[in-house]
Amino acid sequence: MSSFTLEASDGAARAGLLQTAHGEIRTPAFMPVGTKATVKSLLPVEVRALGADVMLCNTYHLHLRPGEDLIEELGGLHAFSGWDRPILTDSGGFQVFSLRDTLLEVDDDGATFRSVYDGRAERLTPEGVAEIQRRLGSDIAMCLDICPPADATAREHEEAVRRTELWAARQVAAPRAPGQLRFGIAQGGTDRALRSRSIAGVVELPFDGYALGGLAVGESRKEMLETVAWAAPELPADRPRYFMGLGDAEGILEVIARGIDMFDCVLPTRTARTGSALTARGRLNLRNARFARDPRPLEEGCGCPACAEFSRAYVRHLVNQQELLGLRLLTLHNLWFTLQLTAGAREAITRGAFDAYRAEALATLATGPEEEAWQR
Repeated sequence: MSSFTLEASDGAARAGLLQTAHGEIRTPAFMPVGTKATVKSLLPVEVRALGADVMLCNTYHLHLRPGEDLIEELGGLHAFSGWDRPILTDSGGFQVFSLRDTLLEVDDDGATFRSVYDGRAERLTPEGVAEIQRRLGSDIAMCLDICPPADATAREHEEAVRRTELWAARQVAAPRAPGQLRFGIAQGGTDRALRSRSIAGVVELPFDGYALGGLAVGESRKEMLETVAWAAPELPADRPRYFMGLGDAEGILEVIARGIDMFDCVLPTRTARTGSALTARGRLNLRNARFARDPRPLEEGCGCPACAEFSRAYVRHLVNQQELLGLRLLTLHNLWFTLQLTAGAREAITRGAFDAYRAEALATLATGPEEEAWQR
Protein backbone atom coordinates (compact mmCIF):
# COMPACT_ATOMS: atom_id res chain seq x y z
CA MET A 1 0.00 0.00 0.00
CA SER A 2 1.32 3.43 -0.92
CA SER A 3 2.30 5.80 1.88
CA PHE A 4 1.34 8.73 -0.38
CA THR A 5 -2.17 10.11 -0.84
CA LEU A 6 -2.95 12.58 -3.62
CA GLU A 7 -5.46 15.01 -2.11
CA ALA A 8 -5.95 17.53 -4.94
CA SER A 9 -4.61 18.48 -8.34
CA ASP A 10 -4.81 21.62 -10.45
CA GLY A 11 -3.51 20.97 -13.93
CA ALA A 12 -0.24 19.12 -13.38
CA ALA A 13 0.24 20.66 -9.91
CA ARG A 14 -0.45 18.29 -7.03
CA ALA A 15 -1.22 18.49 -3.31
CA GLY A 16 -0.69 15.34 -1.29
CA LEU A 17 0.17 13.76 2.03
CA LEU A 18 3.13 11.45 2.62
CA GLN A 19 2.94 9.27 5.74
CA THR A 20 6.25 8.47 7.46
CA ALA A 21 7.33 6.85 10.70
CA HIS A 22 7.73 10.30 12.28
CA GLY A 23 4.67 12.05 10.95
CA GLU A 24 3.08 13.48 7.84
CA ILE A 25 4.71 15.51 5.09
CA ARG A 26 2.32 17.89 3.34
CA THR A 27 3.17 18.30 -0.32
CA PRO A 28 4.28 20.32 -2.15
CA ALA A 29 7.06 20.30 0.44
CA PHE A 30 10.27 22.28 0.69
CA MET A 31 12.87 20.46 2.79
CA PRO A 32 15.32 22.67 4.69
CA VAL A 33 18.83 21.24 4.44
CA GLY A 34 20.42 20.14 7.69
CA THR A 35 23.63 18.77 6.16
CA LYS A 36 25.27 17.73 9.44
CA ALA A 37 22.01 17.09 11.33
CA THR A 38 21.38 20.78 11.91
CA VAL A 39 19.82 23.59 9.92
CA LYS A 40 22.68 26.01 10.39
CA SER A 41 22.20 28.45 13.31
CA LEU A 42 18.63 27.34 14.17
CA LEU A 43 17.12 25.20 16.91
CA PRO A 44 14.86 22.34 15.80
CA VAL A 45 11.92 24.02 17.53
CA GLU A 46 12.53 27.14 15.43
CA VAL A 47 12.57 25.17 12.19
CA ARG A 48 9.32 23.47 13.20
CA ALA A 49 7.73 26.83 14.02
CA LEU A 50 8.57 28.08 10.53
CA GLY A 51 6.33 25.35 9.11
CA ALA A 52 8.81 22.69 8.01
CA ASP A 53 7.48 19.13 7.99
CA VAL A 54 10.76 17.45 7.05
CA MET A 55 14.51 18.06 7.22
CA LEU A 56 17.16 16.73 4.83
CA CYS A 57 20.40 15.37 6.28
CA ASN A 58 23.54 14.32 4.46
CA THR A 59 24.66 10.69 4.55
CA TYR A 60 28.15 11.50 3.23
CA HIS A 61 28.99 13.99 5.96
CA LEU A 62 27.29 12.11 8.81
CA HIS A 63 29.05 8.87 7.85
CA LEU A 64 32.42 10.63 7.99
CA ARG A 65 31.67 12.83 11.03
CA PRO A 66 30.60 11.68 13.62
CA GLY A 67 29.77 8.28 12.06
CA GLU A 68 26.63 6.16 12.04
CA ASP A 69 27.98 4.02 14.91
CA LEU A 70 27.87 6.94 17.33
CA ILE A 71 24.52 8.23 16.05
CA GLU A 72 22.95 4.79 16.37
CA GLU A 73 24.39 4.39 19.88
CA LEU A 74 22.76 7.69 20.89
CA GLY A 75 19.32 6.67 19.66
CA GLY A 76 19.39 7.45 15.96
CA LEU A 77 19.29 10.67 14.00
CA HIS A 78 16.05 12.00 15.52
CA ALA A 79 17.21 11.64 19.12
CA PHE A 80 20.73 12.79 18.27
CA SER A 81 19.56 15.99 16.55
CA GLY A 82 16.45 16.80 18.58
CA TRP A 83 14.34 16.86 15.38
CA ASP A 84 11.22 14.75 16.00
CA ARG A 85 9.65 15.10 12.55
CA PRO A 86 10.46 13.27 9.31
CA ILE A 87 14.06 13.18 8.08
CA LEU A 88 15.19 12.42 4.54
CA THR A 89 18.79 11.30 4.10
CA ASP A 90 20.44 11.58 0.72
CA SER A 91 22.81 8.82 -0.34
CA GLY A 92 26.05 10.76 -0.52
CA GLY A 93 26.23 10.17 -4.25
CA PHE A 94 26.01 13.86 -5.12
CA GLN A 95 28.93 14.70 -2.84
CA VAL A 96 31.07 11.84 -4.14
CA PHE A 97 30.56 12.73 -7.78
CA SER A 98 30.46 16.52 -7.49
CA LEU A 99 33.72 16.64 -5.50
CA ARG A 100 35.49 15.27 -8.55
CA ASP A 101 39.00 15.96 -7.26
CA THR A 102 38.41 13.49 -4.42
CA LEU A 103 36.99 10.68 -6.59
CA LEU A 104 39.42 7.78 -6.94
CA GLU A 105 37.55 4.97 -8.67
CA VAL A 106 34.07 4.02 -9.85
CA ASP A 107 33.05 0.53 -10.85
CA ASP A 108 29.87 -1.50 -10.91
CA ASP A 109 30.27 -2.36 -7.24
CA GLY A 110 30.51 1.23 -5.94
CA ALA A 111 32.69 4.34 -5.66
CA THR A 112 35.97 5.01 -3.86
CA PHE A 113 36.87 8.56 -2.86
CA ARG A 114 38.99 10.56 -0.46
CA SER A 115 37.31 12.05 2.60
CA VAL A 116 37.06 15.85 2.49
CA TYR A 117 37.99 15.83 6.19
CA ASP A 118 41.22 13.86 6.35
CA GLY A 119 41.95 12.56 2.85
CA ARG A 120 41.48 8.91 3.83
CA ALA A 121 40.14 6.57 1.17
CA GLU A 122 36.47 5.68 1.69
CA ARG A 123 34.08 3.54 -0.32
CA LEU A 124 30.33 3.66 -0.83
CA THR A 125 28.30 0.81 -2.27
CA PRO A 126 24.50 0.50 -2.56
CA GLU A 127 24.40 -2.00 0.29
CA GLY A 128 26.78 0.08 2.39
CA VAL A 129 24.72 3.24 1.89
CA ALA A 130 21.56 1.31 2.81
CA GLU A 131 23.24 0.13 6.01
CA ILE A 132 24.42 3.62 6.94
CA GLN A 133 20.92 5.02 6.47
CA ARG A 134 19.37 2.09 8.34
CA ARG A 135 21.55 2.86 11.32
CA LEU A 136 20.89 6.60 11.07
CA GLY A 137 17.17 5.74 11.22
CA SER A 138 15.93 8.29 8.71
CA ASP A 139 12.34 8.19 7.49
CA ILE A 140 13.21 8.44 3.80
CA ALA A 141 16.44 6.99 2.40
CA MET A 142 17.69 7.92 -1.06
CA CYS A 143 19.45 5.37 -3.25
CA LEU A 144 23.07 5.72 -4.29
CA ASP A 145 23.27 7.23 -7.75
CA ILE A 146 25.74 8.86 -10.13
CA CYS A 147 25.03 12.54 -10.78
CA PRO A 148 27.03 13.81 -13.79
CA PRO A 149 27.49 17.54 -14.44
CA ALA A 150 25.50 19.20 -17.21
CA ASP A 151 28.53 19.22 -19.52
CA ALA A 152 29.15 15.46 -19.18
CA THR A 153 29.56 13.50 -22.40
CA ALA A 154 26.85 11.27 -23.80
CA ARG A 155 28.93 8.28 -22.75
CA GLU A 156 29.19 9.57 -19.16
CA HIS A 157 25.42 10.03 -18.99
CA GLU A 158 24.91 6.53 -20.39
CA GLU A 159 27.17 5.05 -17.72
CA ALA A 160 25.47 7.09 -15.00
CA VAL A 161 22.08 5.73 -16.03
CA ARG A 162 23.32 2.15 -16.25
CA ARG A 163 25.08 2.13 -12.90
CA THR A 164 22.33 4.09 -11.12
CA GLU A 165 19.79 1.47 -12.22
CA LEU A 166 22.14 -1.38 -11.28
CA TRP A 167 22.73 0.09 -7.84
CA ALA A 168 19.02 0.84 -7.31
CA ALA A 169 18.10 -2.81 -7.85
CA ARG A 170 20.61 -3.82 -5.18
CA GLN A 171 19.73 -1.12 -2.67
CA VAL A 172 15.96 -1.57 -2.83
CA ALA A 173 16.44 -5.15 -1.65
CA ALA A 174 18.80 -4.27 1.22
CA PRO A 175 17.67 -4.20 4.89
CA ARG A 176 16.19 -0.93 6.11
CA ALA A 177 15.12 0.63 9.40
CA PRO A 178 11.56 -0.10 10.62
CA GLY A 179 9.12 2.04 8.63
CA GLN A 180 11.89 3.55 6.53
CA LEU A 181 10.78 4.58 3.04
CA ARG A 182 13.18 4.35 0.12
CA PHE A 183 13.26 6.53 -3.00
CA GLY A 184 14.83 5.68 -6.34
CA ILE A 185 16.49 8.24 -8.59
CA ALA A 186 16.33 8.69 -12.37
CA GLN A 187 19.26 10.21 -14.22
CA GLY A 188 19.81 11.00 -17.91
CA GLY A 189 20.43 14.74 -18.01
CA THR A 190 18.18 16.54 -20.48
CA ASP A 191 18.35 13.75 -23.07
CA ARG A 192 14.76 12.60 -23.47
CA ALA A 193 15.42 9.06 -24.65
CA LEU A 194 18.07 8.42 -22.00
CA ARG A 195 16.11 9.88 -19.08
CA SER A 196 12.94 8.08 -20.16
CA ARG A 197 14.95 4.86 -20.19
CA SER A 198 16.23 5.63 -16.70
CA ILE A 199 12.74 6.40 -15.43
CA ALA A 200 11.36 3.19 -16.94
CA GLY A 201 14.09 1.17 -15.24
CA VAL A 202 13.73 2.71 -11.79
CA VAL A 203 9.91 2.65 -11.68
CA GLU A 204 9.97 -1.10 -12.26
CA LEU A 205 11.52 -1.38 -8.80
CA PRO A 206 9.30 -1.21 -5.68
CA PHE A 207 10.30 2.20 -4.37
CA ASP A 208 8.10 4.38 -2.16
CA GLY A 209 8.92 7.49 -4.19
CA TYR A 210 10.96 8.60 -7.17
CA ALA A 211 13.32 11.49 -7.78
CA LEU A 212 14.57 13.37 -10.82
CA GLY A 213 18.30 13.68 -10.24
CA GLY A 214 20.95 15.30 -12.37
CA LEU A 215 19.05 18.53 -13.01
CA ALA A 216 19.85 22.05 -11.77
CA VAL A 217 23.50 21.08 -12.18
CA GLY A 218 24.49 23.61 -14.83
CA GLU A 219 21.98 23.28 -17.65
CA SER A 220 19.86 26.32 -18.57
CA ARG A 221 16.64 26.99 -16.68
CA LYS A 222 14.74 26.54 -19.95
CA GLU A 223 16.26 23.09 -20.53
CA MET A 224 15.60 22.12 -16.93
CA LEU A 225 11.93 23.08 -16.99
CA GLU A 226 11.34 21.50 -20.39
CA THR A 227 12.80 18.26 -19.06
CA VAL A 228 10.67 18.32 -15.91
CA ALA A 229 7.53 19.00 -17.97
CA TRP A 230 7.76 15.70 -19.84
CA ALA A 231 9.69 13.65 -17.25
CA ALA A 232 7.48 14.19 -14.20
CA PRO A 233 4.36 12.64 -15.82
CA GLU A 234 6.42 9.51 -16.58
CA LEU A 235 6.82 8.95 -12.83
CA PRO A 236 4.03 7.03 -11.03
CA ALA A 237 1.09 9.24 -10.09
CA ASP A 238 0.58 7.40 -6.79
CA ARG A 239 4.11 8.06 -5.47
CA PRO A 240 5.78 11.32 -4.42
CA ARG A 241 7.95 13.01 -7.04
CA TYR A 242 11.12 14.66 -5.81
CA PHE A 243 13.27 17.25 -7.62
CA MET A 244 16.69 17.20 -6.00
CA GLY A 245 18.48 20.49 -5.31
CA LEU A 246 16.08 23.32 -6.15
CA GLY A 247 15.06 26.15 -3.83
CA ASP A 248 14.61 29.54 -5.53
CA ALA A 249 11.11 31.02 -5.67
CA GLU A 250 10.72 30.87 -9.44
CA GLY A 251 12.09 27.35 -9.64
CA ILE A 252 9.81 26.09 -6.86
CA LEU A 253 6.68 27.48 -8.50
CA GLU A 254 7.64 26.23 -11.95
CA VAL A 255 8.41 22.65 -10.93
CA ILE A 256 5.24 22.47 -8.84
CA ALA A 257 3.36 23.54 -11.96
CA ARG A 258 4.95 20.58 -13.76
CA GLY A 259 3.96 17.96 -11.20
CA ILE A 260 6.78 17.90 -8.61
CA ASP A 261 5.89 17.26 -4.95
CA MET A 262 9.16 17.66 -3.01
CA PHE A 263 12.35 19.70 -3.35
CA ASP A 264 15.33 20.80 -1.26
CA CYS A 265 18.12 23.32 -1.49
CA VAL A 266 20.73 25.12 0.61
CA LEU A 267 19.84 28.40 -1.11
CA PRO A 268 17.69 29.98 1.67
CA THR A 269 20.23 29.26 4.41
CA ARG A 270 23.33 29.89 2.32
CA THR A 271 21.91 33.17 1.03
CA ALA A 272 21.31 34.21 4.63
CA ARG A 273 24.95 33.56 5.45
CA THR A 274 26.00 35.93 2.66
CA GLY A 275 23.91 38.69 4.25
CA SER A 276 20.93 38.64 1.88
CA ALA A 277 17.20 38.33 2.45
CA LEU A 278 14.76 36.58 0.11
CA THR A 279 11.58 38.56 -0.51
CA ALA A 280 8.58 38.42 -2.83
CA ARG A 281 10.33 41.01 -5.02
CA GLY A 282 13.76 39.38 -5.01
CA ARG A 283 16.89 39.49 -2.89
CA LEU A 284 17.96 42.31 -0.59
CA ASN A 285 21.68 42.62 0.08
CA LEU A 286 21.67 43.87 3.65
CA ARG A 287 25.33 44.88 3.42
CA ASN A 288 24.26 47.74 1.15
CA ALA A 289 24.57 51.22 2.66
CA ARG A 290 21.06 52.16 1.57
CA PHE A 291 19.67 50.09 4.45
CA ALA A 292 21.75 51.84 7.12
CA ARG A 293 18.82 53.95 8.40
CA ASP A 294 15.92 51.88 7.07
CA PRO A 295 13.43 51.23 9.92
CA ARG A 296 11.26 48.86 7.88
CA PRO A 297 11.26 45.08 8.39
CA LEU A 298 13.00 42.89 5.84
CA GLU A 299 9.62 42.47 4.16
CA GLU A 300 6.38 44.28 4.95
CA GLY A 301 3.66 41.92 6.15
CA CYS A 302 6.05 39.02 6.79
CA GLY A 303 5.22 36.91 9.84
CA CYS A 304 8.72 35.63 10.60
CA PRO A 305 10.45 36.41 13.94
CA ALA A 306 13.01 38.67 12.23
CA CYS A 307 10.39 40.89 10.62
CA ALA A 308 8.20 40.93 13.72
CA GLU A 309 10.81 42.65 15.87
CA PHE A 310 13.76 44.00 13.91
CA SER A 311 14.51 46.60 11.25
CA ARG A 312 16.59 46.38 8.12
CA ALA A 313 18.97 48.88 9.69
CA TYR A 314 19.52 46.64 12.70
CA VAL A 315 19.97 43.47 10.63
CA ARG A 316 22.43 45.35 8.40
CA HIS A 317 24.38 46.44 11.46
CA LEU A 318 24.54 42.84 12.72
CA VAL A 319 25.62 41.47 9.35
CA ASN A 320 28.32 44.08 8.80
CA GLN A 321 29.66 43.54 12.32
CA GLN A 322 29.66 39.77 11.78
CA GLU A 323 27.30 39.24 14.68
CA LEU A 324 25.79 35.75 14.70
CA LEU A 325 22.31 37.09 15.41
CA GLY A 326 22.24 38.75 12.00
CA LEU A 327 22.81 35.43 10.22
CA ARG A 328 20.22 33.75 12.44
CA LEU A 329 17.61 36.39 11.68
CA LEU A 330 18.22 36.16 7.94
CA THR A 331 18.06 32.35 8.09
CA LEU A 332 14.75 32.51 9.95
CA HIS A 333 13.38 34.95 7.40
CA ASN A 334 14.60 33.13 4.29
CA LEU A 335 13.25 29.77 5.43
CA TRP A 336 9.93 31.38 6.42
CA PHE A 337 9.67 32.97 2.98
CA THR A 338 10.42 29.71 1.17
CA LEU A 339 8.15 27.57 3.35
CA GLN A 340 5.29 30.07 3.16
CA LEU A 341 5.61 30.27 -0.62
CA THR A 342 5.32 26.49 -0.79
CA ALA A 343 2.44 26.35 1.69
CA GLY A 344 0.63 29.00 -0.35
CA ALA A 345 1.07 26.89 -3.46
CA ARG A 346 -0.45 23.89 -1.68
CA GLU A 347 -3.44 25.93 -0.53
CA ALA A 348 -3.93 27.36 -4.02
CA ILE A 349 -3.87 23.87 -5.55
CA THR A 350 -6.61 22.71 -3.19
CA ARG A 351 -8.74 25.69 -4.31
CA GLY A 352 -8.04 25.13 -7.99
CA ALA A 353 -6.30 28.51 -8.15
CA PHE A 354 -2.64 27.58 -8.57
CA ASP A 355 -2.16 29.22 -11.97
CA ALA A 356 -3.30 32.56 -10.59
CA TYR A 357 -1.13 32.14 -7.47
CA ARG A 358 1.93 31.33 -9.56
CA ALA A 359 1.30 34.15 -12.03
CA GLU A 360 0.93 36.75 -9.27
CA ALA A 361 4.04 35.55 -7.43
CA LEU A 362 6.16 35.52 -10.59
CA ALA A 363 4.89 38.95 -11.64
CA THR A 364 5.80 40.39 -8.24
CA LEU A 365 9.20 38.76 -8.37
CA ALA A 366 9.82 40.25 -11.81
CA THR A 367 9.37 43.81 -10.49
CA GLY A 368 12.59 43.45 -8.51
CA PRO A 369 13.38 44.87 -5.05
CA GLU A 370 12.88 48.55 -4.43
CA GLU A 371 16.04 50.45 -5.22
CA GLU A 372 15.54 53.72 -3.44
CA ALA A 373 17.18 54.40 -0.12
CA TRP A 374 14.91 54.96 2.85
CA GLN A 375 13.59 58.51 2.95
CA ARG A 376 12.64 60.11 6.23
